[in-house]
Amino acid sequence: MTEILAKGAQAPDFTLHVTPDQTLSLSEFSGRRVVLAFYPADWSPVCGDQMSLYNHILPEFRRYGAELLGISVDGAWCHQAFARDRKLHFALLSDFEPKGAVAKSYSAYRETEGVAERALFVIDEKGIIAWSYRSPIAVNPGADGILDALEGLPATENKDGDAQGSRNIA
Repeated sequence: MTEILAKGAQAPDFTLHVTPDQTLSLSEFSGRRVVLAFYPADWSPVCGDQMSLYNHILPEFRRYGAELLGISVDGAWCHQAFARDRKLHFALLSDFEPKGAVAKSYSAYRETEGVAERALFVIDEKGIIAWSYRSPIAVNPGADGILDALEGLPATENKDGDAQGSRNIA
C-alpha cells in the first residue's frame, strides 16, 4: 500500500466535473483553505454516513474558512442523485475520466478495486497540504482530525475582518 501525499507537499491542481456540464478546479480556491475528502463510492453505507456527517458539520468547517470538496470516481449524474438524496450542501467532484486520475495524483487510488481510497487532505491558503489521513476503507474517519488540523492552522481574517482559525472566536 502506497502512502498518500503527506503534510508539506504541494497539493496537485485538478479540474473535475461538478455537474455534467460544469467543472471546478482546485486553483479556483487559491488563497482559501480546502478540505478534500476522497471516498470510494456514493451509495456505499460508510460513504453515505461519512458525507452526511460532513454535511452536518459543514458550518464548522466554514467557520475555519475552509471549503469542503468530496471526490470519488462516480460520474457527475451519480453525484447529483446522491447529493439530492442526502441533501448535501457541498460539491461532489467526479474523478470519472480518466478514471481516478486525481486520486492517483494524491496517491489515494486503489488500483485493485478501481476506487478512491478513503483519504482526507486539509490544504492551506498557499496550496500546501497541512494534514492528510487515510482511513481503512470500511471505517468512517469522522471529522475530528479535520477539525484539529484546521484549528492548528494560523488564524486568518475573512472578508469581514473577523479572525478565523480558532475555536474561541468571539
